[in-house]
Amino acid sequence: MTNHTARMGSVKTLVAALAAAGLAGALLTGCADANSKTEPAAAPAGPPVSAAIVAEKPVAETQEFSGRLEAIEVVEIRPRVSGYITAVNFKPGAEVKKGEVLFVIDPRPYQAEADRAGAAANAARARADLARLELQRADKLLADKAIAQREFDEKSASQKELDASARAAQAQFESARLNLAYTRVTAPIDGRVSKAEITLGNLVDASAVLTSVVSLERIYASFDGDEETYLRVGTRAQRGQAAIVKVGLANEEGFPHEGKLEFVDNQLDARTGSVRMRATLLNADRALAPGLFARIQVGSGVAEKAVVINERAVGTDQSRKYVVVVGADSMAEYRPVTLGPVVDGMRVVRTGLKPGEKIVVNGLQRVRPGAPVTPQMVAMDADATAAAVKADAKLALNTAAKE
Repeated sequence: MTNHTARMGSVKTLVAALAAAGLAGALLTGCADANSKTEPAAAPAGPPVSAAIVAEKPVAETQEFSGRLEAIEVVEIRPRVSGYITAVNFKPGAEVKKGEVLFVIDPRPYQAEADRAGAAANAARARADLARLELQRADKLLADKAIAQREFDEKSASQKELDASARAAQAQFESARLNLAYTRVTAPIDGRVSKAEITLGNLVDASAVLTSVVSLERIYASFDGDEETYLRVGTRAQRGQAAIVKVGLANEEGFPHEGKLEFVDNQLDARTGSVRMRATLLNADRALAPGLFARIQVGSGVAEKAVVINERAVGTDQSRKYVVVVGADSMAEYRPVTLGPVVDGMRVVRTGLKPGEKIVVNGLQRVRPGAPVTPQMVAMDADATAAAVKADAKLALNTAAKE
């Protein structure tokens, strides 16, 4: 009886414990449900990106073209008389001055001819002088009626003939002197001479090219501009308002050489839509040589307000250019844009953006249109790229460390 009573007490105690445990579980479950209803889960944060405010500032737009440098003056040196070359007085590639003797052609035959022509001219002049004296005497005799009119007329005609012969002989003498001078082949301009195409001892005539000389003080940069550039600067250049042109060589960064647009052709090529243009540059340091490839930047010189962004903010979707705009709710928005030229390291945007909008300048690869982002603001200028890259690298390192 005692054992039965003890077992019944143990059962009642177990049931009471289970009931208490169930009630406690229900209470805990209720509390958990209540907490879940009062504290909703936070939305996941978007990937970190660098963003900047779209700027607007006065910009003097420029266009870039490829072209070639050309000498303003190019002279082929040819002999004006024939003969054997007896001297070559320059080093190939040297700078020469106008009038400097480059070649000497054997002058002895021309000296002899000049001496002969000079003697003949002197003799003709002496005969003409004698005829003039005789005509003066005949004039006095005619006044005294000592000679007939016919004799006077003959002496007058003879004097005129001898005077003409004297002038012809003098002209032959001058021609001989010129030929003698042409045996010394001189530089017609200041510039740089090429190599001697015909060397010492060779017989040359007027058809031979001895060498060439190109000017150096100034130089042309010739290129084919497009229709937009023609409309922007062509009319101003034709009115004498020369646009600024900057030139860079293949081994140079930027455009260190500055000149002025001095020629725009009178028509565009309808097949290519291009127009010939030419700028003039000073070449005091002789760094520019004819024939070199040149990168040419043409500016209008007139600053107008334009929307500008960092080049790094521009993405490419096949043939379309786009940027990612960060909305007020930090959502990424795909935005196609039409781009202009690069000016002072900033890209001009013609359509698609307005000043004051916020765009992603670094981290485009982590952004999906319509998804949230976590923007970190940087400056919208040419130096923002470096700052954005550093910030991006720092964020990537922090993210990797947390993982």
